[in-house]
Amino acid sequence: MGRNLKKPTFKRGVHPPHNKFSSESALEECPTPDVVYIPLCQHIGKPAVLCVSAGDEVKAGTLIGRAEGLGADVFSSVSGVVKAVVRAKTPTGAVCDHVVIENDGKYECETLPALEDFSRQSVLSRIREAGLVGMGGAGFPSHIKYSPQKHIDAFIVNAAECEPYITCDYRLLIEKTHEVLDGAALLAEALGLDCFYVGIEDNKRHAVDIIERTAAESGLKVKVTVLKSKYPQGAEKQLIYAVTGRRVPNGGLPADVGVVVGNVHTAYAVHDAVRNGTPLYRRALTVCGSGIVHNKNLWVRTGVKYSDVEKYCGGATDDCVKTISGGPMMGFALDGTDYSVTKTTGALLFLGRAEANTLQPSPCINCAKCASVCPMNLMPMYIDAYAQRGDYASAAKYGAKSCIECGCCAYSCPAKRPLVQSVRLAKRIIKEKGL
Repeated sequence: MGRNLKKPTFKRGVHPPHNKFSSESALEECPTPDVVYIPLCQHIGKPAVLCVSAGDEVKAGTLIGRAEGLGADVFSSVSGVVKAVVRAKTPTGAVCDHVVIENDGKYECETLPALEDFSRQSVLSRIREAGLVGMGGAGFPSHIKYSPQKHIDAFIVNAAECEPYITCDYRLLIEKTHEVLDGAALLAEALGLDCFYVGIEDNKRHAVDIIERTAAESGLKVKVTVLKSKYPQGAEKQLIYAVTGRRVPNGGLPADVGVVVGNVHTAYAVHDAVRNGTPLYRRALTVCGSGIVHNKNLWVRTGVKYSDVEKYCGGATDDCVKTISGGPMMGFALDGTDYSVTKTTGALLFLGRAEANTLQPSPCINCAKCASVCPMNLMPMYIDAYAQRGDYASAAKYGAKSCIECGCCAYSCPAKRPLVQSVRLAKRIIKEKGL
């Protein structure tokens, strides 16, 4: 279908340099080491319950952690032998069980049974069986997300990929276009729809052309909405407004306005699970920044250590001053690379001195730049001030819970205040105290 030339967008936001240095780097397989460390918590909700023991033989696709409550199943990413279960940190600072598996190098696979039909219920069951989660970073279990209890009349594939540096979704869109669109169509059908939107920024024109051509050839009803390149164009509420004109209320969910938003990589994983019976145990991720020798887009199995990914990309340069899991705006700065790739690891960044903020924060100068760019119309300077004082009731009053943690405030702050960290702390304590 025709593209929207008006370049719709949302109010406020920022324009950081795109720095998509890896955009022309085709996806390639990252070698898997002799041992992988697979976390049992790779999603929002409860960690999966261990269902293997030391000495068990497994294949790629063998269930090693069963979902309990709000959660998702976890699978072995290699064939080999379970050696141990250890407690280790994730990039967010949480601690969970990691299943240690010795890779036998054979990569024998265990797939799910072929589907007899592709009805809504069969597709949703397969999504649950394959352990699918939102792969844009949040990691919400997909079988729950695509079973909303409210009427849905619009499904949007989030192809904005607005974070600087990250290009793995872009590579999927141009290398695996049919698979992504097929997965999106399956998700649309599961929601009771016969068409869907693709929201994509205008700095990805090559992908737009390929998507439109593939959709036409496949006979799929797809509306490609070309959006203004601006951050955070890919945030759910901002994307929904740009594509449909609907406003998700504060404290509300996309389903409250009849919309579900899905990630490009999630759509690809749905295709792989439904058509091929493949559980989710590998993903595409971007390795980028001036602090790494080679910028790449890689297929990486879950449980591979960041250090192994770093080594395959030539190692960090002497100029590297900051390593980030995720994007530079919403990711987590790391104290090293002794962490494991999970279902939601979209990027590993190595930033040089010219790219990273290494300045110490100074007192707020009341310039209100943070408020002027906040896409949620909040006043981050007040949330930060109250969080620093321990007055979390006042932080809640100023909308801390409505913050989407996009990082526009910190990016714009001339005093280099750690505003996102303050808000994250405030949100956690507000939730604990029930404020």
